[in-house]
Amino acid sequence: MEKEINNNYKSRLTAEQYSVTQEKATEAPFSGLYWNEKGTGTYDCICCDEPLFDSTTKYNSGTGWPSFWQPIDNDSIKTESDNTLGMERVEVLCNKCGAHLGHLFLDGPEPTGMRYCINSASLSLAKNSGA
Repeated sequence: MEKEINNNYKSRLTAEQYSVTQEKATEAPFSGLYWNEKGTGTYDCICCDEPLFDSTTKYNSGTGWPSFWQPIDNDSIKTESDNTLGMERVEVLCNKCGAHLGHLFLDGPEPTGMRYCINSASLSLAKNSGA
């Protein structure tokens, strides 16, 4: 079942989206579609369309990746320990499909103090219509 799902992702995601979400890669800073996006709406998982973050919680962290101070719902994401690259970090994953999203750091703004540093390649923006 898992290989079947991954093959489906491989056929419909770009190479970078697949590498980030399925192989836990990281896009280069300041290169992703959403790092400087100002539009309003929800940021959804590129793999399963699960709503993950609202644009009202997005802020400019200066890191070159989209950063949010909280998810839409704590149940929409899950976190796991990540000890790669010789450091201890907290990996952020989509709770619905397990896609790698990015990492969580505790240096964000109030009211949460959290910085969800998320790869643009793992997201799609469902923009508000403004109506």
